[in-house]
Amino acid sequence: MKTKIVANEIVPKTLRSVSIVGTGSYLPKRILTNADLAKMMDTTDEWITTRTGIKERHIAAPDQATSDLATEAARRALRQAGLTAEDLDMIIVATVTPDMYFPSTACSVQKAIGAKKAVCFDLEAACSGFLFALETARQYVGSGAITTALVIGADKLTAITDWEDRATCVLFGDGAGAAVVRSRPGVRGIIATAMASDGNLGHLLYLPGGGSRNPATAQTVKDRLHFLKMAGKEVFKYAVGSMLSASKEVLKKANMTIDDVDCVIPHQANMRIIRAIGERLGSPLEKYYINLDRTGNMSAASIPVALDEAARAGFIKHGAIVLMMAFGGGFTWGATLMEWRKPEPSQKISSKDASRVRVSNAQKRRFSTNASNLW
Repeated sequence: MKTKIVANEIVPKTLRSVSIVGTGSYLPKRILTNADLAKMMDTTDEWITTRTGIKERHIAAPDQATSDLATEAARRALRQAGLTAEDLDMIIVATVTPDMYFPSTACSVQKAIGAKKAVCFDLEAACSGFLFALETARQYVGSGAITTALVIGADKLTAITDWEDRATCVLFGDGAGAAVVRSRPGVRGIIATAMASDGNLGHLLYLPGGGSRNPATAQTVKDRLHFLKMAGKEVFKYAVGSMLSASKEVLKKANMTIDDVDCVIPHQANMRIIRAIGERLGSPLEKYYINLDRTGNMSAASIPVALDEAARAGFIKHGAIVLMMAFGGGFTWGATLMEWRKPEPSQKISSKDASRVRVSNAQKRRFSTNASNLW
């Protein structure tokens, strides 16, 4: 490998190829349907479905923390990769709902699975977190600094959801997805990544209470500052444009076009956003893996859960070019382009789940891209 000397350090000039060699996901057992929400507040299944595409979402039990969801996904990913926790050099957990401020959720996962030699830390980039964490792991593995990384996107968003706010509470669910990352000689793996942020727009999607700016007090609780806040129409506009630009950037880096992409895994936030991106990229929705209807928006967990399901269901074929894209609070956004190779043989998802992975063309056509009616 060619090297260059920078500040008395030897730095690799090029990275080794880095691939995802195993995936896993976990969704809590409890399911909250739109019909259930209609009994709790002034809403209907039709109102939610036509505006979001969501029919149900999974809700973590009161005694389940984000690390518990992440641990289950981690074990499944390791099992598929044919590795043990002792093989891990690094664990990164992307989340906006850590178990606590410290220790990190990654350290809690480390303890739960017994990954004694892994260095652990959390990464917070909201819904873009998994892609940001994946690129972080890619740099460590690609440079040769480590051999194996475990990247997890996990969130218990219902813990910070305001169940009195009809405009936001219908959108979110809980879950976790994980990917084991290693170098695979002769395989392109992760081909290109684009990441970006704009802190000037942070006020459009945020959680104001609980941090050093607004520490928890009786007043912050009374003012409901410990629940997420979102300006839906503005978020829609920036989400579409940002994910579109990131996708075009990674395609340009890879010297590819959207026609070269076999599968698209978008952030599962809203069906209207997904359709708008598909139309503007010029890619048919048949290439898009969509589980939004039964998971809702799980923030950093959305992409890794969808990736795991799509791979196990055979939606992603061996050798396929996969485009993943995300957008989240911060604002943050990004896209990753990779060549998919089958991990170690593992148990597939049930035929019942596999039959639900695609949203029918008829359902897809129901959603308008008119942002003015989004919320």
